[in-house]
Amino acid sequence: MKRFFDFLIALTALVILSPVILITAVLIRFKLGSPILFTQDRPGLNGNVFKMMKFRSMLDAQDGNGNPLPDEQRMTTFGALLRSTSLDELPGLINVLKGDMSLVGPRPLLVEYLPLYNQEQAKRHNVRPGITGWAQVNGRNAISWEDKFTLDVWYVDNQSLFLDLKILLLTVKKVFVREGIASDGHVTIEKFKGSD
Repeated sequence: MKRFFDFLIALTALVILSPVILITAVLIRFKLGSPILFTQDRPGLNGNVFKMMKFRSMLDAQDGNGNPLPDEQRMTTFGALLRSTSLDELPGLINVLKGDMSLVGPRPLLVEYLPLYNQEQAKRHNVRPGITGWAQVNGRNAISWEDKFTLDVWYVDNQSLFLDLKILLLTVKKVFVREGIASDGHVTIEKFKGSD
């Protein structure tokens, strides 16, 4: 039922939002250059790795050794607007159609975090990752990693269609209010280094 719901809503959203997606893509090409899409390996259901898609929101700036500059130096005003409005997440609807992601679930994080999770935190991979989730509507990047994982695992243990609908409605509210986009002192969130 959840998979059918995900597919139907994602397909409908892609059709309805296609003008927004096209305009966003053109603006990214004009303001940030190419590529328009940002793709990255992320762990999904059962830790299986997939290519997550987002709209690019940062400059491709590097230091003298070819390493990407810190997020703070690569983020532009336009990129910050994409993130604060969650427009950068729209290509994730394609991941939902493909079955890599769900509309609602724990956010897919970096592959390098996999060995850092304790047994309880690893339960977040018992479901498909989501474009939005319980942690996103309860603090997003403004809460600690431990709180985020606690919320993720709570969702895994309590998921239902009613809860998914509630999270989707709360997500719409959060997008308009633009809360919790970044953690203190960071343009996004500091890296997870494991729990004490």
